[in-house]
Amino acid sequence: MSINSEYTLKAEFSCSGVGLHTGVNTTVRVLPANIGEGRYFVRVDLPETPKIPARLESVLSTTLSTELGILNAKVRTVEHLLAALTGMGIDHARIEIDGPEVPLLDGSAQNWVEAIATVGCQKLDSQSQEFNDFKITDPISVQQGDGFVAAFPASETRFTYGIDFSVPAIGNQWYSYTANPEIFAREIAPARTFTLKEQVEQLRQAGLIKGGSLDNAIVCDNHQWLNPPLRYANEPVRHKILDLVGDLSLLGFIPQAHYLAYKAGHHLHVQLVQEISK
Repeated sequence: MSINSEYTLKAEFSCSGVGLHTGVNTTVRVLPANIGEGRYFVRVDLPETPKIPARLESVLSTTLSTELGILNAKVRTVEHLLAALTGMGIDHARIEIDGPEVPLLDGSAQNWVEAIATVGCQKLDSQSQEFNDFKITDPISVQQGDGFVAAFPASETRFTYGIDFSVPAIGNQWYSYTANPEIFAREIAPARTFTLKEQVEQLRQAGLIKGGSLDNAIVCDNHQWLNPPLRYANEPVRHKILDLVGDLSLLGFIPQAHYLAYKAGHHLHVQLVQEISK
């Protein structure tokens, strides 16, 4: 797959499941799209089937997930699906959804990646200069407390992430991966979302994670994981890279750079997108 070419899907696929925060069951249908359309959502359950571009200008919220919207149409927890499309090299896709939140599935991007691999990708004839020419030429960073996200000029696109939790089961973890569909599918996509047991009740009281369960997230208490085994010893930090790729995809494409993040989250990820977009 050439980095200077643009791709869409060869055929459509669909997945159904429950949304993490809303607890609402939805079906997502992902279809090929044309050159110049990018990745975008369509709320097929709403009048006039409004289209929501998967771009920075559509971001409504970054509280524990990334939510996009336009006018009265919203779609929440888009990051895993967008990461799957981006990580697998799909630049243009129409994402039809019949509700307010993308299904969490098993908490990772593995099901999305498997579906993309099954239908395959196809190269689009025309190319845009936007995709071909933009590289990070000067360091760009955003910071909040100890957390930061930065982009540095680099000879290849790489993502490096660090997390640091006082909980021994997680502790300090670092991981780095070079952008490549095969590596993404093997090393990043299967990493599931994670949370601390002590946070679960307060999140539920706040009206969040209504669809969360031990089937779609890994949960740990102060000493151990409640639903082992992990897919990787450092599964949490790999999942943070998954989230970062999904959020950076709101640029429409990810410029060549080394992206470095530490103790960050959706809010800082999107702030970096804003800085790059200036």
